[in-house]
Amino acid sequence: MSSESIRAIQKVFLASPSFAVVGASKDQTKFGTKVLKWYQARDLDVKPVHPVCPLSPPSVGFSFSLQKESELEGIATVQKISELSAPDQTSISVITNAKITLEILKEAKELSVPALWLQPGAEDAAVVEYIKENGLADRVIYGGPCILVEGDGIRSQL
Repeated sequence: MSSESIRAIQKVFLASPSFAVVGASKDQTKFGTKVLKWYQARDLDVKPVHPVCPLSPPSVGFSFSLQKESELEGIATVQKISELSAPDQTSISVITNAKITLEILKEAKELSVPALWLQPGAEDAAVVEYIKENGLADRVIYGGPCILVEGDGIRSQL
């Protein structure tokens, strides 16, 4: 993906009226929580998505919580992207392991989410393949850029 195409998607991403963060937790040291706080510090409309693990986790490596956090950083959580008030107008930051990221991408595609930003480490070869094979390359940022590093610079160009 060229730097121009990444920059174009980043601008679409940050121009959204609403945002969601998948991967935030109560742990203040985790990047999901840092990303959630980044949105809050800029007074952006943000909602944490906190998926819950099924009773039998589908495979080793899943990091779903066993129970839903009802709120994170003072904001009520939802369990699925479909529970957001307007998923088709919400850009989503994803800070999860690749197995969860793949499920998030599938749901986001169904709901016409305009843009997703996979934070470093949230993708693997299967995720990249899914993005390319399902026509999502023009709305998913992946491969390294981090909103904590690049977000303010991009916002200043909007």
